Amino acid sequence: MIMKKSAFLLGMGMLLGSAQSVAHDHHHGKPLSEVERKASEGIFDNKEVKDRALSDWDGIWQSLEPYLLNGDLDPVLEKKAKQGDKTVEEYRAYYKKGYATNIEMIGIEDNVIEFHSGNTVNRCRYDYAGYKILTYASGKKGVRYLFECTDSQSKAPKYVQFSDHIIAPRRSQHFHIFMGNVSQEALLKEMDNWPTYYPYNMTKAQVVEEMLHH
Repeated sequence: MIMKKSAFLLGMGMLLGSAQSVAHDHHHGKPLSEVERKASEGIFDNKEVKDRALSDWDGIWQSLEPYLLNGDLDPVLEKKAKQGDKTVEEYRAYYKKGYATNIEMIGIEDNVIEFHSGNTVNRCRYDYAGYKILTYASGKKGVRYLFECTDSQSKAPKYVQFSDHIIAPRRSQHFHIFMGNVSQEALLKEMDNWPTYYPYNMTKAQVVEEMLHH
């Protein structure tokens, strides 16, 4: 069913509650174990990777792209430039390509994902399709959790992959998402565009603070 964003937010109090709990967990959840900390940096043994349910991503999530385009993330880019091998503008171009999306908001509950683009909402129930462990050019590793839309009539992406630097069951704190209609294999080859989402009720200042300390 197509709903306007305002109606969605007013009518989905339970989902907003999930978003608030995600944000709360984000700041006050149990500390990362040593295995989890290393995994967040791309270092882990394959045997440590476990299946995860879509409920790990329950909540309402906002895209980071508007913050990047508005210049709100400049402090983050400046910090990266001081520590990394790119200039501020090179990092800006890198993230502009990475964050690019027309999906401003995502809602997830009861294995259903809703994708909000302007006043258009596409939704589908998703089944878990396992995970894939990727080794990047840097030598670091990552895990993508794969899900597939169960409704052939839905206009939501047929294939979805989540990557959030977590390799076992745990509530997600932010995530990169890969979406497409060709195949999971095609999505696994995507390395340049990874729309990124934070809890919807986090303020701009909270998002920047979180990224500066991530």
